Amino acid sequence: MAYQNSTVPFEKMLLNFISNDDPMLSMLKWLCEKLMETEVQTKLGAEKSERVANRQGYRSGYRVRRFDTRMGTMYLMVPKIRNGGYIPFFVEAKKRSEAALMNVIQEAYVNGVSTRKIEKLTKTLGIESISRGQVSAIAKDLNEQVAAFRSRSLEATYPVLWVDALYEKIRDGHSVKNMAVLVVTGVNLEGRRDILALEPMYEESTATYNKLFENLKARGLEKVWLVISDAHKGLIKAVRESFVGCSWQRCKVHFMRNILAYISGRDKKYFAEKLKQIWLQPDYESARKYARSLMDEYELRYPTAVETLEEGIEDSLQFFNFKEIDHRKISSTNILERLNREIRRRTKVVGIFPSMDSYIRLVTSYMIEYSEDWSSSRSYINPEIVNAIQQKLLAA
Repeated sequence: MAYQNSTVPFEKMLLNFISNDDPMLSMLKWLCEKLMETEVQTKLGAEKSERVANRQGYRSGYRVRRFDTRMGTMYLMVPKIRNGGYIPFFVEAKKRSEAALMNVIQEAYVNGVSTRKIEKLTKTLGIESISRGQVSAIAKDLNEQVAAFRSRSLEATYPVLWVDALYEKIRDGHSVKNMAVLVVTGVNLEGRRDILALEPMYEESTATYNKLFENLKARGLEKVWLVISDAHKGLIKAVRESFVGCSWQRCKVHFMRNILAYISGRDKKYFAEKLKQIWLQPDYESARKYARSLMDEYELRYPTAVETLEEGIEDSLQFFNFKEIDHRKISSTNILERLNREIRRRTKVVGIFPSMDSYIRLVTSYMIEYSEDWSSSRSYINPEIVNAIQQKLLAA
């Protein structure tokens, strides 16, 4: 309670506060209650129990209200007014700090901090009212931004797409499933990167990839020159069905892993160095010639590895058709590998996601920031090179 008509010397009041468990919080509580009494007195035009002709209203006791601050949680005796009600001015001001706190919680959520950890964090700040359920409710405020990002219109042409999948544990009903999360990154005609899609699916198949690409086309995508991915059969088929006339580049990094799986541990490093030289050749013909010589050399020693190389070599050399572009950028899905690592760095904090919606909300919120950084950074591919290739394709 506030000290009514207090004549206690200020020093003695301070000593009383010091004797409390939390002196600063006690002082703040006293100050808030004094401010409320003064504000109500001014609003009514009279002190408590004072009888004056120009009185503007009457009190109706007190109500206990919880008030969370950075110093801790207080239980204030808030004066009640019969007609019109009363809300302390500092509660209105607190709305701004609450909004700031909500932003902090959302930021923590986006960066992979679990709701349980956020609850503990707020309690260490002296705020008791943020529960796990409330944190989850706050996080759902991100839904509008997430939905807008996932459904935004796309440009008609993205010269290059990188497509990959990662696997996450997501609860579906009463069971936990290992779901495929399909990620698509593209470069527009200005040479800038963008994250076009992030779609959790129950499996990797032709049907799921067709659905992914149809969603991109429904948002405005019409033309793609080159798609870079691993050699998943469903993905390859979907690319051919969805983007007629588009080239498909088999990721050389994934391809090398497939080949090296059939090489003994003793020779793996040496063979890998020789294998890399295929994609470092100056042109397509030189790469084909070098690959053929390598296959001839190791055909008897590692027949399965050589067979794998022979079957996939053509698809791994499609980047030579776009020789104007730095081959390091379009011969593999390395751009997505880094992005996937950043996603996993945040999702591993959560572990098993309670629902698909929660996963989409968390990862897409982070993708929005990543996409904004890309849009303001330098072009990934020189736009003059992109324009020159486009003119060449139009003239063909």
